[in-house]
Amino acid sequence: MKKKKAAANALKVPRNASIRQIYARARAAFSAADLQRYTEIEPTIPAEQLLAELQAIHQRATLGRKKR
Repeated sequence: MKKKKAAANALKVPRNASIRQIYARARAAFSAADLQRYTEIEPTIPAEQLLAELQAIHQRATLGRKKR
């Protein structure tokens, strides 16, 4: 089984670091490879198809309630 990649690497900052220091380290640690993960185009389904599937699910659920 493949291991999931960590969403974000832990930042190493001094114990009493200010918020500016923390953000500066976070910006420095963020690389182009990290950004690439969010810019990849993933396969999607059309909104009309999703809406039709949700309506069918809703119809089945409401029919089950009315029969009882």
